[in-house]
Amino acid sequence: KMLISPDGDLTVTNDGATILEQMHVENQIARLLVQLSKSQDDEIGDGTTGVVVLAGALLEQAEALIDRGIHPIRIADGYEMACNIAVEHLKTIADKVEFSEKNIEPLIDCAITSLGSKIVSRCKRQMAEISVNAVLSVADLERKDVNLDLIKIEKKAGGRLEDSQLIKGIILDKEMSH
Repeated sequence: KMLISPDGDLTVTNDGATILEQMHVENQIARLLVQLSKSQDDEIGDGTTGVVVLAGALLEQAEALIDRGIHPIRIADGYEMACNIAVEHLKTIADKVEFSEKNIEPLIDCAITSLGSKIVSRCKRQMAEISVNAVLSVADLERKDVNLDLIKIEKKAGGRLEDSQLIKGIILDKEMSH
């Protein structure tokens, strides 16, 4: 998709969050949807279009219920009840991924699955290994907590995707001086 800003800047992207972020939205509900997309992108890094479509569908159904005279608080309570039921059902069908520090293959398999639709899919094994090792480097496994802010992605012009690597430490990008 190609976006052209009012001052002529060109953006080419397939990312829903980027598209929504570039739009100048004045409607309050639409602004909430843009914030929802941004939150999804910040927390998960994917699924931005899906959450906006889902939220839009829920709003559409809520509008029909309001038109029938149902109070908005009752609608919100119903959505919360439905959410609780859905979460409970997900718990019954979820698979637990067992892994250890010595056996991270199940995590790599999960990462490969999630990278299958991304632009990095041709190097998905390598990218999955880098991703899993990066997360495990900063994860507190006892507390089941990961501070993703401790992982930085540094992009360099030139080279190929296959040249990507995980550096555990600090990178100093120093230009040669004459």
